[in-house]
Amino acid sequence: MNKKIKLDIVSDVVCPWCIVGYKHLEAAINELGLQDRVEIEWQSFELNPDMPEQGENLRAHVQRKYGAERDESDKARANISALGAKYGFEFDYFEEMKMVNTRDAHLLLDFAHEKGMQHQLMLRLFASFFSEHKDVSVRAVLLAEAQSVGLDPAVAALALDDAERRNRVLNQESQWQQQGISGVPTVIFNHSSAMTGAHPQSAYKEVLQKLAGL
Repeated sequence: MNKKIKLDIVSDVVCPWCIVGYKHLEAAINELGLQDRVEIEWQSFELNPDMPEQGENLRAHVQRKYGAERDESDKARANISALGAKYGFEFDYFEEMKMVNTRDAHLLLDFAHEKGMQHQLMLRLFASFFSEHKDVSVRAVLLAEAQSVGLDPAVAALALDDAERRNRVLNQESQWQQQGISGVPTVIFNHSSAMTGAHPQSAYKEVLQKLAGL
């Protein structure tokens, strides 16, 4: 019997390289025909845990945090949009786009994991933020996306106000950081090896081949 390959993906829903890296990983899984042998669990990481409720204009945020001027920002957006399009994901950047707080999104993903719908919700949130101009810090948006993947929005709303869940998610985030993870995406293979950054499809394929014994 072929053993499952466990993939923990440490990620944030507002990280463009996280969805690009995942699409490369997904393509490698599909190329090798490992869909039934791979188990994916998304792990929480907040790029901006102190982001205020109102968010921050994305261009201003990138300039403040990384020192990127407008022309650099434009080139980066064009580059990542092209990478996304190559693998079937649409980035639709716009001038009023904001970097937002993702704490509630991660609480909702924790709830979705309990219901077996975490993967579907994670992909939905990536699309909401990067493709559909939605603010994923707004609870109404989050609950609508939860409902769209088959979760009960009323129960999901209770999960967002669960203090025990909030503490658990924060503790999990802290544990990843204590293990030395400071950048996302980070893909951890069978709890033993890790790759940080959005690697090419070929790089993920090489690791998966070894793990699968192909």
